[in-house]
Amino acid sequence: MLIPSLRKRHPPTHKPVPSFGPGRDLKFQDIEGLLEGYLSKREIANIYRAYIFGYQAHSGQRRASGEAYISHPVEVARILAGLRMDSKAISAAILHDVIEDTPTAKKQLAKGFGKEVAELVDGVSKLSKVSFTDQAEAQAESFRKMLMAMTRDIRVIMIKLADRLHNMRTLGVMREEKRKRIAKETLEIYAPIASRLGMQSFKHELEDLSFKAIHPKRYTTLEKAVKQRRGNRKGLLKKIESSIEKRMRQDGVTGKISSREKHIYGIYTKMKNKDLSFDEVFDVYAIRIVTNSIDSCYRILGALHSLYAPIPGRFKDYIAIPKSNGYQSLHTVMVSPYGVPIEAQIRTNEMDQVAEAGIAAHWLYKSGKVQKETNKWISALLDLQKQAGNSKEFLENVKIDLFPEEVYVFTPKGKITVLPRGSCPVDFAYAVHTDIGNTCVAARVNHHYVPLQTQLRNGNTIEITTDKNATPDPGWLNFVATAKARSSIRHHLKHLQKRKARKLGRNLLDKALQTFSLSTSTVEEARMEALLKEIKFKSKGLLYEDIGLGNRMAPLVARQLAPLLDESADSNKPLDPRNKGVRPLGIVSDEGMVIHLAKCCHPIPGDRIQGIATAGRGIVIHHPECPNISEFRNRPERLIDVQWDPGPENLFQVVIQVNTINRRGVLATLASTLADADCNIDHVDMDDRDGNTSSLEFLISINNSDHLEKVLHRIRTMDFVLSAERKNT
Repeated sequence: MLIPSLRKRHPPTHKPVPSFGPGRDLKFQDIEGLLEGYLSKREIANIYRAYIFGYQAHSGQRRASGEAYISHPVEVARILAGLRMDSKAISAAILHDVIEDTPTAKKQLAKGFGKEVAELVDGVSKLSKVSFTDQAEAQAESFRKMLMAMTRDIRVIMIKLADRLHNMRTLGVMREEKRKRIAKETLEIYAPIASRLGMQSFKHELEDLSFKAIHPKRYTTLEKAVKQRRGNRKGLLKKIESSIEKRMRQDGVTGKISSREKHIYGIYTKMKNKDLSFDEVFDVYAIRIVTNSIDSCYRILGALHSLYAPIPGRFKDYIAIPKSNGYQSLHTVMVSPYGVPIEAQIRTNEMDQVAEAGIAAHWLYKSGKVQKETNKWISALLDLQKQAGNSKEFLENVKIDLFPEEVYVFTPKGKITVLPRGSCPVDFAYAVHTDIGNTCVAARVNHHYVPLQTQLRNGNTIEITTDKNATPDPGWLNFVATAKARSSIRHHLKHLQKRKARKLGRNLLDKALQTFSLSTSTVEEARMEALLKEIKFKSKGLLYEDIGLGNRMAPLVARQLAPLLDESADSNKPLDPRNKGVRPLGIVSDEGMVIHLAKCCHPIPGDRIQGIATAGRGIVIHHPECPNISEFRNRPERLIDVQWDPGPENLFQVVIQVNTINRRGVLATLASTLADADCNIDHVDMDDRDGNTSSLEFLISINNSDHLEKVLHRIRTMDFVLSAERKNT
């Protein structure tokens, strides 16, 4: 039916809007009262037009519960109206499913409600009309699209969060498998996003609803326990609140005191992560004091500490140092006279609103701090998007960045940097600037040099040493904690591999072309263009890269580029440049992105070596006698003649086998001797052959074959050593 208060404003051109079918009789009046509290009549009229449009667009559609579909977008609008969002966001909330679930086009929305509303709706919509290889890719791409729309307008994610919240509230009608899948996705992505935006009320409800869907029995058990304990605590809480209120009056400060309760999922995770019983988690009296100024916050803190003794190490000042999502408050834990701790949060009215609504509080208070912190995260998302190879990688990186805990560290000049707990100096370097991270070689924490994988702690001062010639180490991916560091390292390594593959591929092709007295710079341009067209490559660089990665054999490419041979020659047999006196390809140790040293025989400088072109990996270097290259004897096009070229001093792994008399301290003595010989021990295996002898295998890192011989000679001179030899396979 029509809404009397709005009938005169916008007489509908379509048939009247009836009451909704089975279930709740939900009308526009349900949210009109909320809107009238902060929007103009003109703005409400525009929202009503969106409501009429949405109702008619979804006509005949019903939710799984049996309700008319329009009930869902109206509830989403109600949630956002509760946050006092602007009229365009409310209109977009009502229309958020019309592009995805009805024939309505984005242009139609832009024409009827403006470009801004159309862009918001489009940002929330999924990519339902694009084909993907699998469901995971489709989900990741939809998520990427939504977050990219969010970087243009933060209201996109707020509409999506409200949409997810209402879906979670009505999840019970879904089949169990789908219910658990949606709940898991909510826990992994949407609840952390709400937390990242400071929307704690959304986060807590999303977590509780997800927990209820995934573990209904555990949820019910905890819910009953909380209700039972709540009744037993009321008396003591009133006494504590009364004592605090009296002390505040004596000190001349005012504030609203209220008790607060941990949400069910918070209790569950604390019990699970810290192996605590319910009594241990719940046996803390929690209060919140909201006052009118920052000065009053600190005065109230003093009043509390004069009343109850604070527990050392349990005070946190998030007013002076806000959390990355804009959250501000004073936290303290004290000992009550009743034998249980009292946990108190002290904040201003604006801080309290920000703590609950996060970025949504911007529409209430125009809070610059909240907006600034959110903008930082949005900028970081844009960086992740640029560096991610695909949507799945982008989603993975965003998940990493949705961290629950933080650590606060300082630059040498005293600037605060907020990082996720578990971060290391490499994470800090990338947080300062991508170039600092890429060229990081060493770090000092509190003026002392530390390993780059050292976990940072609150209050650490970090200094980074850089070298313009340095590049990221692939091993960093094993310990970095931030999405920015991880994506930046991967991005750099991908491009580094391409550059090195192209350089190697060109060198390989030059070697192969020497058979025909040619080089890549003297090949006829017409022949090169014809070959590129035939293999569908846009540039010579892509051809070199393909050769360098081992996907295409350089001798065969050389034959295609060379002038026609004498017809008497066997044109089907690839020429072997080794028979033409061509110098083998020089190998240096820093080409690890496209040249790999075989783990089976561990070749080192000074050894004779043989290269094998391997698809996707480049060239793998073996000993010529290694059993693993025997299968390639009949495939000469994959065998590459190589030799060591003088290069920078690097370490190479090699396995040595040491047989010893079995006595106490043998391993420690050998380890000390190896360290004195300037080689690292990477791994040790020990086998007791009998009661009298032992066999030890050391994987050590040395410079070259001469270094190895010196190490072995030193070990052989020890009185308990029976033999010491290099083990090739």
